[in-house]
Amino acid sequence: MGKESASVDISEPFLEESEGIGAVETELIPEWKDQITIRGLSVSALLGTLFCIITHKLNLTVGIIPSLNVAAGLLGFFFVKSWTSFLSKLGFSVQPFTRQENTVIQTCVVACYGLAFSGGFGSYMIAMDERTYKLIGADYPGNRAEDVKNPGLVWMIGFMFVVSFLGLFSLVPLRKVMVMDYKLTYPSGTATAMLINSFHTNTGAELAGNQVRCLGKYLGISLFWSCFKWFFSGIGDSCGFDNFPTLGLTLYKSTFYFDFSPTYVGCGLICPHIVNCSVLLGAIISWGFLWPFISQHAGNWYPADLESNDFKGLYGYKVFIAISLILGDGIYNLIKIIVITVKEICNKSTKQSNLPVTVEILDGESSRLLMEQRRRDEIFLKDRIPSWFAAAGYVGLAAISTATIPAIFPPLKWYLVLGSYILAPALAFCNSYGTGLTDWNLASTYGKIGLFIFASLVGTDGGVVAGLAACGVMMSIVSTAADLMQDFKTGYLTLSSAKSMFVSQLVGTAMGCIIAPLTFWLFWTAFDIGSPDGPYKAPYAVIFREMAILGIEGFSELPNHCLAMCCGFFVAALIINLMRDVIPKRISQYIPIPMAMAVPFYIGAYFAIDMFVGTVILYVWERINRKDAEDYSGAVASGLICGDGIWTIPSAILSIFRINPPICMYFGPSSRS
Repeated sequence: MGKESASVDISEPFLEESEGIGAVETELIPEWKDQITIRGLSVSALLGTLFCIITHKLNLTVGIIPSLNVAAGLLGFFFVKSWTSFLSKLGFSVQPFTRQENTVIQTCVVACYGLAFSGGFGSYMIAMDERTYKLIGADYPGNRAEDVKNPGLVWMIGFMFVVSFLGLFSLVPLRKVMVMDYKLTYPSGTATAMLINSFHTNTGAELAGNQVRCLGKYLGISLFWSCFKWFFSGIGDSCGFDNFPTLGLTLYKSTFYFDFSPTYVGCGLICPHIVNCSVLLGAIISWGFLWPFISQHAGNWYPADLESNDFKGLYGYKVFIAISLILGDGIYNLIKIIVITVKEICNKSTKQSNLPVTVEILDGESSRLLMEQRRRDEIFLKDRIPSWFAAAGYVGLAAISTATIPAIFPPLKWYLVLGSYILAPALAFCNSYGTGLTDWNLASTYGKIGLFIFASLVGTDGGVVAGLAACGVMMSIVSTAADLMQDFKTGYLTLSSAKSMFVSQLVGTAMGCIIAPLTFWLFWTAFDIGSPDGPYKAPYAVIFREMAILGIEGFSELPNHCLAMCCGFFVAALIINLMRDVIPKRISQYIPIPMAMAVPFYIGAYFAIDMFVGTVILYVWERINRKDAEDYSGAVASGLICGDGIWTIPSAILSIFRINPPICMYFGPSSRS
């Protein structure tokens, strides 16, 4: 779910009016090779490692991953600018830091940490492990001991290398069509370009410096607070500030409490208000009403003496109702984007396009803007990537992958892998086009569809592993293809070479194939991943394995009335999404998002409280000083998230060496009845 985020309303004319972009005629553009530097790649590796750790932590706890693109661009600017200033003061001659190099760094970092998401380290990959198998139950129909593959550093790195590059080659020949001909907005890519362009103006550089200082301040506060919390977290899962009954012990039992997490508060600052409110509404519906109501029927609807994690009891309702909401939202948006895509492509031929294109400005500025447009077009097309190279790369990598993946996952036969690679470019195009229109990257939805199809095709003999592996193949291709096209848009607007964008994506992906598994291994070795009572619940591991089992076994083993409830919530997700699209914007902006509502159904309400605190802080800040909120809220949020993420490293090392916190701060009733 992480990358499926609400669209951002940013248009190209706004970018063109930004300070400093009017000077593009006189700016000296470095050659594409000069845009890729050793210092830039070094900074990319450092930031890629940090963001992989942050992504893993979010993936393994709540599964919501906000965009870190702004932080990547800002920190890349800060590190290289600091380094060049330091060397200049020492008397060394240094290569100027350009917006093109800044764009390359940002592209490389996003490609690297993107694999921490699409690599399935919090979803399909650990859905295969033994703990998830045991959690669902050895006697659960369709859940076989043979369908277990525990994480291993060697095979995970190998799998990353054979599946992660195909998406980059699948749509390269269409870059001109997507970016220049269709003029797709790619709102996040446009916003990133606007940010990087602003850094490289005088006033923009001053603001960037202030933002970096703000980020550093809150990073330090977050790091200190996370360290301070550790001393009180004791042994077990009920100690410390993470289990602080801020709203009382009664609500604490229903997971309603504020757990003082800088990461989730930071997410609340970054995510749109409607996302945070949707998460809280989902928590209230599920943990406030639905689960207590179902619990009253224990002994009637399901056996009353089951363990809390038994799928034949309340746990089954939690997981399957969450799945139904996720699928309802994902399928609706997939159909919607396919319809929009077909409609807009047809409209192109009749010159009736409704795409968010650059509007021609018929005033005194029109000539200058036209020259800027031509300059961007010229630079974007200057360093061509031959179509034969892209085709040969895709075919060659597909052949290697088709031969290799069955060796890693024997149930997924070579002809099934080959079939997925034949269909993948069409799906990658749909996802990339939809992302350009709406900013919704539906990679996980395509992955889930692949999971169901391949699990049902293979059947009971290995269908679970085959479905999960196929999910990984599909997610990797469609996700990286959309990310690449978004980066082409950023490069186009920052006057960066298309070739440097493609090479930096390749380098960032190669980094991610190594860094993402290594940083995941840090978590896997140090923490109890997948424990339903621990902080690293890995919620999507159970959900993805259950989806694979559903693809094979159907719905026969669900608890009483669970299927009816699932159908109800599935239809509700469709209706809510339809209402969001047909009702006027001034009203529909207050309608909740089903995908966001689904997350707390399974995990709990505590992180929804944290995110809501973040959104309240931002709301009040916007009312007091909107300009400051717009300029610094992203820096504050990134600092909170990064500081907490950095503490994960020493925390993991302490855990590996079995050094436990000295104090257990625990809360209980003052008297027992």
